[in-house]
Amino acid sequence: MGVYLVSVGAEEWFGDEEDGWGEVASALNAELRRRGLPPYEDVPPETDFAPGSGQAFEEKLTPSMTGFLALCQTHLSREESEILSGWTVLVPFSLDEEIWLPIESGDHESMVAGAPQVLPLAEKLAAAIDLPAETPPTCDNLDLSMWFSHQAKELATT
Repeated sequence: MGVYLVSVGAEEWFGDEEDGWGEVASALNAELRRRGLPPYEDVPPETDFAPGSGQAFEEKLTPSMTGFLALCQTHLSREESEILSGWTVLVPFSLDEEIWLPIESGDHESMVAGAPQVLPLAEKLAAAIDLPAETPPTCDNLDLSMWFSHQAKELATT
C-alpha cells in the first residue's frame, strides 16, 4: 500500500491508449449523468513541468503504511479512513459521496473521490501530528516524497 498521486492532462484523461484514463473518464461521466450531474469535461491540457506552478506533479509515498493506518484509526472514523486512503481516482471537484466504477484497478473496482472531501481529512491528520514548519507548503515533482524520505527523518532524530 502507498500513495501515488500524479497530475493528468486532458489528452491522457480522455485517451484510449493503454496508459490512458479514457475508460475511467467515460464511466465517470456516465455515472455523473445518471446522478443528474454535469460530466467532467473541463480537464486542463497537459502542461510542461514548470517549478512552482502546481500544474504538473507526481508524488509517490510507499513506505510501511502501518503508522499511517494507526493514525487514521485514532483520528478518523472508519468511513473517513476509507475515503482518505481508498480512492483510486481523485477529481478536483466536490462529490456528495464517492463513486464506485466497474473499472478494475488491481483486484477491485475503482473508487472516485472529490478532492474537496479528501482534503479536510488529510488536514485533520496533519493537525493531529503537528507537522513541523519545515514541511513543504506546496510541492512539485516528488518534492514531498523527497522531504519525507530525507529531511523528515533528520527532523525526527533531532
